[in-house]
Amino acid sequence: MSSQKTPGTPRRIVVAGSLNADLTIYCERLPLPGETLHGSGFAVNPGGKSANQAVAAGRLDGNVTLIGAVGNDPNGDMLLASTAGAGVDVSHVRRVEEPTGVAVISVEDSGENSIIISAGANGTLTANAIDPALFEGAGVVCLCLEVPAETVLAAAQAGHDAGATVLLNLSPYAPITDKLARLTGVLLVNSHEASQFLGGLAMPPSDAPASDWLAAVEQFAGRGLAKVLVTLGPAGSMVLDSTNADEPAVWIAPTKVNAVDTTGAGDAFTGSIAARLAAGDSLVEAARYASVAAALATTKKGTQAAYPSAVDVAALL
Repeated sequence: MSSQKTPGTPRRIVVAGSLNADLTIYCERLPLPGETLHGSGFAVNPGGKSANQAVAAGRLDGNVTLIGAVGNDPNGDMLLASTAGAGVDVSHVRRVEEPTGVAVISVEDSGENSIIISAGANGTLTANAIDPALFEGAGVVCLCLEVPAETVLAAAQAGHDAGATVLLNLSPYAPITDKLARLTGVLLVNSHEASQFLGGLAMPPSDAPASDWLAAVEQFAGRGLAKVLVTLGPAGSMVLDSTNADEPAVWIAPTKVNAVDTTGAGDAFTGSIAARLAAGDSLVEAARYASVAAALATTKKGTQAAYPSAVDVAALL
């Protein structure tokens, strides 16, 4: 099957995975174990890594289809309305009897957060829900690990067979099979996840030269992963590409902003990568664009409501 892109026409993005209601409490600092603190505000917002990534890509003019499951409850209504409002096709998000998944989030004044998720309806998204026909003509398939592993593998296989680039966000971290690694076109991890994946290999410090990343490039390639994006938080990100002999490791500078809430910034980054790859950008070009989009997403409270439009990103670029 051909994977050629019509010039100037972004290809479709298929996101398969999780939708959660984010129950967020704001506080001066995160509590220590066993400690109770007073919060300074509470909000219920649409979230879930896959829903966030779909919204981020949709707001950046991506043509996005979301595959997932929510409950027959008000949280499910909220999530469907939010994703559809970003232009995402939600006709393949099923309503089930399980309650909609939730994430309990604490956000401190610095913008840092801690998150606990309960799968709920997301756990009902089995491999049987992955219809290969939905992946026909897709340019990018966007996946994370908030749904069952067999579902992720089925979606990766369907995307790979359709000629799409499979973009796997290895979060929440879990080991993956060699088969899933081989199906993955771009792996997206933070530095801690990268170290875990490579058996404890320490990632270079953020100010290290690109040449210090060559060991990681080689080890990822040995696992069947030629292209990897390693996010470094406020220090930017690294594009690792073993197929590029001239520049196998490229540092992407961070975009400096006054962060208010970092919740969902990683999903904004992932969705932005998907949108730009579907539009025909190289991985380095996509990462530079995503740096701006993810930074803008931290300047407002919440997740999906904070995600920038293509006009917002263009203004900062």
